[in-house]
Amino acid sequence: MVEKEFVLHMARYNTWQNNQLRKIVQAMDDGELKADRCAFFGSIFNTLNHLLWGDTIWMSRWYSDIATPKTSIAESISMTPTIGAWDAERFRMDGRIRIWAQTLSNVDLRQDISWFSGAIQQDVTKPMGLCVAHMFNHQTHHRGQISQMLSAAGITPPVSDLVFMPEDV
Repeated sequence: MVEKEFVLHMARYNTWQNNQLRKIVQAMDDGELKADRCAFFGSIFNTLNHLLWGDTIWMSRWYSDIATPKTSIAESISMTPTIGAWDAERFRMDGRIRIWAQTLSNVDLRQDISWFSGAIQQDVTKPMGLCVAHMFNHQTHHRGQISQMLSAAGITPPVSDLVFMPEDV
């Protein structure tokens, strides 16, 4: 069962990971960021955009003031046009995730949520705790792809081991 403490920890982890990536990708030139690296979403930049899109779509299901992205999964790679725009939106979303995690209760995490899934073109109802775990797992999965692309480009990827996250994140 997913508990609030887990969500708080994973929200901190998400911020830590994205802050490390932010420093790396800001130092890269546009060509490096957008080079096709044969990953699922092609480039580092496209994958960063897809991650932001995924977080936005999940958070829009839990926060009424976050707009649901109007784009499909395939179009998620163009969520932001530049690394500067991505950086600003990523910073805002990470803050929203942290605030949202603080407002949750264990009772909330045991409720079912329902939505229309564009991925499978049908209505879905699942336990919120499962969906929250999925959101964090989705982030980790795609950040792993980004780490691999960075390594292949000769750039040292950030530390990603959850057990080594600093306490002051």
